[in-house]
Amino acid sequence: MLDASFPLDLERLQLSPHDIERRKAFVGLQPEDVARIRSIQDIFLPNADRYVAAFFDHLAGIAETAKLSGSHSVLEEAKCLEHEHLVAMMQGDYGKDYMEQRVRLGMLYSRAGLDVSVLLGGFHVLMRVLGMEVMKHFAEDPTKGFDVFMSLKKIGFLDIGLIVDVLIAERERVISVQQEAIRELSTPVLQVRDRLLVLPIIGVIDSMRAKQLTDDLLQAIRANRARIVVMDVTGVAAVDSKVANHFIQTVAAASLMGADVIITGLSADVAQALVGLGVDLSSIRTLNDLQGGLEEAERQLGYKIVPIDDSTPAIEPA
Repeated sequence: MLDASFPLDLERLQLSPHDIERRKAFVGLQPEDVARIRSIQDIFLPNADRYVAAFFDHLAGIAETAKLSGSHSVLEEAKCLEHEHLVAMMQGDYGKDYMEQRVRLGMLYSRAGLDVSVLLGGFHVLMRVLGMEVMKHFAEDPTKGFDVFMSLKKIGFLDIGLIVDVLIAERERVISVQQEAIRELSTPVLQVRDRLLVLPIIGVIDSMRAKQLTDDLLQAIRANRARIVVMDVTGVAAVDSKVANHFIQTVAAASLMGADVIITGLSADVAQALVGLGVDLSSIRTLNDLQGGLEEAERQLGYKIVPIDDSTPAIEPA
């Protein structure tokens, strides 16, 4: 069974008893197929290592598998799991434990960076080796040999379908984590003084990012009991009407939480675009640059600049 630290959401892979039966139905697996496979296990199991070797010998000749073949521990783990794979395939019990073993194999291939196309090529080689073995064994009854091979192919496609699902799901998970990290890095809410937050915004703003920005800002206002927020958009090249309206809603939401928002760094192009779009900015306080915004925020908070000597000013509460 999979341990508690297994990182993949198994529900996304559809591994309930009902879903497993549906997966079997997709490949047309019937009781007679299971019976055929069980009938040859004594012939195939002694040769499992040879079949595994054929699979990994094929992968070793592909540049894209360098991460797998270059790590002895990962390669040995993969060989062990692939051996378990073939042994379980021949035993004819295709329930949840069987499926979860395929998931573990898929996770290892994902960690090793195997592409789906590379894995499918290796799978083809493995099935060809098994097919040749079947036809050799049933040389005197090729029809029966063909039926056995077709039953094996059904299980093979059942397996590869699940493993490919794992690769895709894990890739989507990694992309999601990376996107979340990028969002956090690209819209940091910084506390520069007591009750004063700065939100520097850089890059392209779409509706999804604007919503994330609002959520992060409101949480930071609450956590830091902020009274003033300076939102600097110097690094924003363009906005559309939806994003501009989202900014207005952000200012209104911040106001409801007791914080005033000052927007700084509007470029000439963005300002003209907002005017051209007919966006009502009368409720938003804007200043030319971040320095001006911070000075105004400090003034509203009651801070003033007090010279320490002739050259070094200091800021202290009024």
